[in-house]
Amino acid sequence: MKKLFGVLGNPIGHTMSPAMHNDLFSLYNMDAVYLPFQVKEEDLEAAVNGLRVIGAVGFNVTIPHKSRVIPFLDEVDESAMSIGAVNTVVNKDGKLIGYNTDGLGFLKGLKALVPEINGKRILVIGAGGAARAIYFTLAKENPSQIDIANRTVENAARLIADCPYSVSSRALTMEEAERLVGEYDMFIQTTMIGMSPKITEQPLSLQNVSKQSVVCDIIYNPLETSFLREAGERGAMVQNGIDMFVYQGALAFEKWTGIFPDINRMKENVLGQLGGK
Repeated sequence: MKKLFGVLGNPIGHTMSPAMHNDLFSLYNMDAVYLPFQVKEEDLEAAVNGLRVIGAVGFNVTIPHKSRVIPFLDEVDESAMSIGAVNTVVNKDGKLIGYNTDGLGFLKGLKALVPEINGKRILVIGAGGAARAIYFTLAKENPSQIDIANRTVENAARLIADCPYSVSSRALTMEEAERLVGEYDMFIQTTMIGMSPKITEQPLSLQNVSKQSVVCDIIYNPLETSFLREAGERGAMVQNGIDMFVYQGALAFEKWTGIFPDINRMKENVLGQLGGK
């Protein structure tokens, strides 16, 4: 019988996960299918229980359900619980176990570009779920500083206070962060600012960015945000959200199947869907 996988979200029409995972099932000769499920908040518990009842092997969870899904699972990995969000669920003999592969997915993608995080001065822009996963993950890599800039500075301060790992951090307004741009080795843009269709927007100016800096934006549509374009024009090294998306998907695939898949093939698949290279 064909094995079922899927992703729960709302909206869900934009997701590239089905094409990416179904291509992997074909590559590894697996009789399986990955389907998108648009689920309203009030229907989330029923959807999770439905996937359990019909024997889905595993599924992903995306916006806006990553935190809301936790009460409906049987068990949550310690890291996912500390982050407060689940993006991957494994059905182990009827028991649903939640994980978060976002932070580690980002880190793996980043280390393909920058092998060493130790001693780096980092600015994370945003204080939402993605920022939380990335901040907690990077805090374990021994950077010298991770500051968080957010429009609502109280949310940045709360995120810093919640982190279970010791790291020097400041909560900044966007204006404060913009004045300090020259201090950082690395920038990680985690908000939706600059995402299609509002592609001209960016969270702050990089006028004083160092040419030795690395600038990341977890958005992958468009492939080059206004934020990354400015960074590139000023000589910084840039990375869009493709790597994080692909690596978090690969880690989920590994949890479901025991196989760590072909990253390059996954990246080519996503780029093909986006019409890029």
